[in-house]
Amino acid sequence: MPSLDDLKKRIKSVKSTQKITKAMKMVAAAKLRKAQESAEKGRPYSEKMQNIILNLTRSINDINNAPRLLVGTGKDETHLCVVMTADRGLCGGFNSNICKLAKNYFKKILSENKKLKIITVGSKGLDQLKREYSEYIINKINFKEIKKISFKEANLVGKNIIDLFEKNEFDKCTLFFNNFKNVITQIPQAQQIIPIEKVELKKESSENISYEFEPEEEEILEDLLPKNISTQVFKAFLENAASEQGSRMTAMDNATRNAGDLVDKLTINYNRSRQASITKELIEIISGAESL
Repeated sequence: MPSLDDLKKRIKSVKSTQKITKAMKMVAAAKLRKAQESAEKGRPYSEKMQNIILNLTRSINDINNAPRLLVGTGKDETHLCVVMTADRGLCGGFNSNICKLAKNYFKKILSENKKLKIITVGSKGLDQLKREYSEYIINKINFKEIKKISFKEANLVGKNIIDLFEKNEFDKCTLFFNNFKNVITQIPQAQQIIPIEKVELKKESSENISYEFEPEEEEILEDLLPKNISTQVFKAFLENAASEQGSRMTAMDNATRNAGDLVDKLTINYNRSRQASITKELIEIISGAESL
């Protein structure tokens, strides 16, 4: 059984940890507000750009001569997976959930005898994936030194993907990130960005509106498609930033509560040990007095 001094030191240590987790929770809560606003403001832009590209696609007469970023290579042999995680830990299951979804996708691709290539964005994702899939990782990107991710960083990742595609390094590209819903819920998501997934457009009006484009649709797409890749990567960054802070806030709140419960248990043990020690001393004193 630990001594009174040991219990006292342990209680002091746990209380110090509790102060740290409480402070981290408050910092995460402050950062979450800004990150959530950025993610919510970024969604309409990325969705609208995706809709514009899909609208333009409908107007193309010869789909065979359409830009490759739009229709892909026509093959389904090599898959590039961009796994986007955080550079910092202590955020609950945020990084693990993304990696779990990515690993399931990797297993599916490899079971179909297709080629797999991985780009990791964020050091925590790399740490989890390099044990099993180190041979498939072709690039490791992290932005540890940058406090706030901007479109500049997203553009770097986007250009990296486009350069590989132009060199015929892959046929399909999928982004893995966490989609922010609320503080408690962050949903891991896989989004195919090359070729663009055909989704049903939201009907903005009941009438069919025809547009006249100038220059031609193909020229507009040639300019828009590379920007769309960077935009979707930036959206993933924004969603991840909000999800990371939400997950960290929840994790630190749980840690603070657990520390409080542990302090209560240790205090009870300390009081019991102290009471037993006092009782023992009293018995010894009484026994000594009686012998006299």
